[in-house]
Amino acid sequence: MSEEKPICSAKGCRADAVWVLAWNNPKLHTPERRKTWLACEEHREHLSQFLGVRGFLKDVVPLGDWDSASDS
Repeated sequence: MSEEKPICSAKGCRADAVWVLAWNNPKLHTPERRKTWLACEEHREHLSQFLGVRGFLKDVVPLGDWDSASDS
């Protein structure tokens, strides 16, 4: 069984994800809660801006670093 590679969350994009965008909506989520979107290199800035203008973006982390942090 092969493990599926994470793909970008941008609509219609099927590229491999290399970034994790951690966010939350303060009207819906507790302050420590983090939702995540994945982004390829091409869509990282666009997705970051989308979340940022709404005040939702909390962190942008390379996927490999995020995986390491979630394993500990």
